[in-house]
Amino acid sequence: MNRRKTGYAAEIARLRAGKKKRALHLAHVGTSIVKCPKVSEEIKQKCKKNLDETAKKKKDKQQHDATKKKNLDEAAKKTKKGKDATATVLNIRFWKDVSLCLKVFEPLVKVLRLVDGDVKPSMGYVYGELLKAKREIKEAFGNVEKNYREVMAIVDKKMKDRLDSPLHVAAYMLNPYYSYSNLAIFSDSIVGEKFMLCVETFYHGEDDKEYRAVNEDLEKFQKRHGSFSKKMARSCERFEFNPASWWRLYGGGAPDLQRMAIRILSLTSSSSGCERNWSTFEQHHTKRRNRLTTERLNSLVFIQFNNKLMSKKEKITRKSNYEVLLSSDASEAQGFFFEGGDDHALVVFRDEEDEGEMPGTGIPWSVLGEAMGTNEQLQPRRSARVAREVHEEEWESEFEDPDYQDCDIAFDDDEDEEAILNSFTLAE
Repeated sequence: MNRRKTGYAAEIARLRAGKKKRALHLAHVGTSIVKCPKVSEEIKQKCKKNLDETAKKKKDKQQHDATKKKNLDEAAKKTKKGKDATATVLNIRFWKDVSLCLKVFEPLVKVLRLVDGDVKPSMGYVYGELLKAKREIKEAFGNVEKNYREVMAIVDKKMKDRLDSPLHVAAYMLNPYYSYSNLAIFSDSIVGEKFMLCVETFYHGEDDKEYRAVNEDLEKFQKRHGSFSKKMARSCERFEFNPASWWRLYGGGAPDLQRMAIRILSLTSSSSGCERNWSTFEQHHTKRRNRLTTERLNSLVFIQFNNKLMSKKEKITRKSNYEVLLSSDASEAQGFFFEGGDDHALVVFRDEEDEGEMPGTGIPWSVLGEAMGTNEQLQPRRSARVAREVHEEEWESEFEDPDYQDCDIAFDDDEDEEAILNSFTLAE
């Protein structure tokens, strides 16, 4: 039934397009339509009138659709900003640009939703769907290179070394949804090179398994030998299937490649790299299902934060561009990087018995220390308001209910309960 409706709608659209072309042909309107040499002047004028009326109705409908919700009231139309907004909303060129933007961003948003989805492991689809998105973007620009060149340059820049790694390309090649529908993937030099790099990394130091995976198992997978040729294996033609489960069922004849394919195609992905989570803690809580214990969360934050610090130092060292706070040897902060690091630090502490002088001033270090208060122990301070509240006399509110009953307080754990009870004890 749906096919009949679709075919009927397409036929109606074709007939309407044919009527319009026929009217343009008879009215001698347009540069891309051949003008009818035998049409009379009366018919030509009638066709022109019908075309003008149709165009006017279409324009009036667009204006009505844009203003029927009364988004722009009369007061706003009288101001300069209101007039500009009205002109923008009623501008046909503006809506054409909006439509083009939607056509460009729609394929990329689909990839983003696929990556961030929880339905199935998405590693095997990232690279293939990105290639599909690039083709759809080119079609949105009419396959005119000068129109889509800048957009594709941005997409390629973001993909480089991120989404076109040997891991992503190998997952793309091992996913039969793509490789069996386009056998040219197996003969692509870039895909083949990155696939072999991935095999070398996966079976590092195991030359026999590398050889069998590349030279024996891959050929069986490509030519559909053994279990790959079964009729039930054609389930890979559906986008909804799970490629890792497919390899578990039909990849027994290529054990080395099967092990690698299952591991890679079972990987998930995330769009956290597209989110602006500047806080290190927030980066570990990007989804509601993530429920890390406090100890594990602190360990992850500790490792990630130190990794960023070391990466920053390496980048600065490589560029020979030192900041003021990083101009000294970073080994002074080894105690922060790992336990017992203070024993290896290059910081030289001054001996208290060594009564030296500050260079260039002649002032003893002890005098400077006493003046700056560096020898004093820091004492915890409390505000005057807190002290006043602690020592104030008890008073009773005139609105206090004499029948008020203390209710139990729900604590998250025993440590919170003990801490709060201790604070009440100190206050008393």
